[in-house]
Parts: sequence; structure tokens; C-alpha cells
Amino acid sequence: MVDTGYAPFNRTVDRTNRILHEIEEACGWPSERRNHSYGALRAVLHALRDRLTVEASAHLAAQLPLLLRGVYFDGWRPSSVPVKVNREEFLDRVRAEVTFDHDGSTEEMVRKVLEVLKSHITEGEWEDVKAGMPKDLASLLP
Repeated sequence: MVDTGYAPFNRTVDRTNRILHEIEEACGWPSERRNHSYGALRAVLHALRDRLTVEASAHLAAQLPLLLRGVYFDGWRPSSVPVKVNREEFLDRVRAEVTFDHDGSTEEMVRKVLEVLKSHITEGEWEDVKAGMPKDLASLLP
């Protein structure tokens, strides 16, 4: 555990590292590729955030660790959401934001990141997120 000298910061760093480690395990990436797990999570969070309404985004963000909440809202323009995208456009958005080569398909990576994310969000909130998606896009969400 990181010691920042402030318990809430210690907890958010620890929770964020746990999520990134779970993504690395799910994708088969060594922990030396922390930049990969971070980049994949960031790209998926941004694509998801921009597809949700402002209210739904706020509810989802409230369940993220403080550190990831900052990543989630980084660059957000609430006046231009929700962006109406289908499944392929969502995957294209993630593909464009991921800045590293990865084994396998973007869809497979997105599914793994979403599975990890789901395990850190309440079931009710996750169901609300899915309900706000068109059927073809909701099928990506576990």
C-alpha cells in the first residue's frame, strides 16, 4: 500500500491499483504494463462516460475510487453528452484512444475492462448503466 500521508489518498491509490491489477490479469498483461491497464481503463471509461447522460455519468462516477473519478471526468464536456454511438462506433472510440499495441481484439479488451469495472460497481448502478444503452451496445456490457 502506498503511504501518501493522508488515509483517503492511500485508499484511493490502493483501490485504483487493485482495479488496474485485475485488468492486467484479465488481459494477460504483466504488471510492468501498468500503462496498458491504465490506458485501456481510461479509454473505456471515457467512451462509456460520453455515451451516458450527465445524471447517469455522475451516478457511475460516484462509485469509482477518487483517483479514477478524476480520470473519468478528465476532458469531459457535459454539454455535448450523451453522444449517440452504436457498438462499432463505441469500439472505434476506444481503439482511437488506446495508444499501445495489444494482443487480441479491441472488443475483447473492452469486455475484460468492463467485467473488472462491473465488479467494483453496485449491481443496481450497473443495471442502470446498461439500461441507458442501445441494445447493440448494451450487449458489450457484462
